[in-house]
Amino acid sequence: MELFPPIESRESGWLPVGDGHEIHWELSGNPTGPVVLFVHGGPGAGTQPAYRRFFDPGFWRILLVDQRGCGQSRPAASVEANTTADLIADFERLRRHLGIERWLLFGGSWGSTLALAYGQAHPTRCLGFVLRGVFLFSAAEIDWFLTGMGRFFPEAGRRFATFLPPEEREEGLTAWRRRLNHPDPAIHLPAARAWCAYEEACARLLPLAEEPGPVGPSGLALARIEAHYMAHQGFLAPGQLLNGMAAIRHLPAIIVQGRYDVICPPHTAFALARAWPGALLRMVPDAGHAAMEPPLRAALVEAVERIKAAVTGG
Repeated sequence: MELFPPIESRESGWLPVGDGHEIHWELSGNPTGPVVLFVHGGPGAGTQPAYRRFFDPGFWRILLVDQRGCGQSRPAASVEANTTADLIADFERLRRHLGIERWLLFGGSWGSTLALAYGQAHPTRCLGFVLRGVFLFSAAEIDWFLTGMGRFFPEAGRRFATFLPPEEREEGLTAWRRRLNHPDPAIHLPAARAWCAYEEACARLLPLAEEPGPVGPSGLALARIEAHYMAHQGFLAPGQLLNGMAAIRHLPAIIVQGRYDVICPPHTAFALARAWPGALLRMVPDAGHAAMEPPLRAALVEAVERIKAAVTGG
């Protein structure tokens, strides 16, 4: 299935959530339809207008939210008071602010992590889940991102590993965070560009030919916030999400996974599906990680269409 045609948002704003943060939100689609919450990845990636196109605008009330420090949220690229618990609380504040009773959660990569964490904290507020490129923030997954992806993309892995000067390489993530959080743009922007280039190079079954362009605020937010969450194991206890499945096991779910997703390898989605017997796991045979790869985006649109019946009780 193809993406739905482009649409404009019809309502948007910033919601103060405490700690000096304001999160940006926007609504589009059917004003009286069931709500779908787009939970973006990263952490730090933010939303884009194209993400509205996964959803039938005649059926869904489509809510896009930039998490703390991301996208149009303010202050940009901030890691202060930025934890998983904070983001869950932000969603609840926004839900109450907009008068939403329940919503479908649609999240990929880190978005799948946060959707699961929110759902387990507030199961009665969830209609169901569509998840892509599952990431559970285990120590093994973090280590894979930092050192393992280069087994499949050795050129990118080599560039990433050698960006740090030799005397900093043993520090690993600590050195990256020091550079990414440095106040001088001459230090934090090159580090952000190297971090983002590494992730971008590993995101697709067929990598893009062109070199990544300059890194602006969005790239800095992605690199800085991603490293922040990795350093704190996603602000989750070991095994927390798989151990917490009893809270949401009764809810409908579709898991869409690229067979050749190097950033979030399929064994994690498989483990989640085994812990969620009612979930449907759709393994896409010709896709990597990026949601906009044609086979993956088609499978995501199909998944959202398929879950309509469960949401409406049809």
